[in-house]
Amino acid sequence: MRPLAFCFALTLLPPSAFAGEVGKIGVDMIGNDIVIEALADPKVQGVTCHVAYFERSTLDRLVQGNWFEDPSNSSIACRQTGPITLGDISTDPQGEEIFATSRSLIFKSLKVTRIYDRANNTLVYLAHDDEPTGGSAKMSISTVPLWQTNATAPD
Repeated sequence: MRPLAFCFALTLLPPSAFAGEVGKIGVDMIGNDIVIEALADPKVQGVTCHVAYFERSTLDRLVQGNWFEDPSNSSIACRQTGPITLGDISTDPQGEEIFATSRSLIFKSLKVTRIYDRANNTLVYLAHDDEPTGGSAKMSISTVPLWQTNATAPD
């Protein structure tokens, strides 16, 4: 792809937070890991989320016979890590996706969605997969209250 075309294609993508790996814990002798990433909300300064998820090893993929995906389990914790400044966030009840990473070769991905709870002046962060596994949607939730700041979402 030409550099100009690549740059244009990037502008069509929705803004997403950048996640940086802060830890990786080996959980067994065959190389499976729990990965912990930190991500800053791209539209809310002063909030950092830490997402943990399971990453299967090549040996585990060989033994289990499922080469193309990692488990849907994930966990999230979000906290105020500085003065909170809200950007132009969505107030829609469906929320706004702030992060996504692939969890399989084709369809499954881990997403973090931010929802503004107007009644409680709180940001709600939901970590979830976009493809339910075994009929069960796996999810984790964390909240950041805005009551200590003068920050409120736009109308």
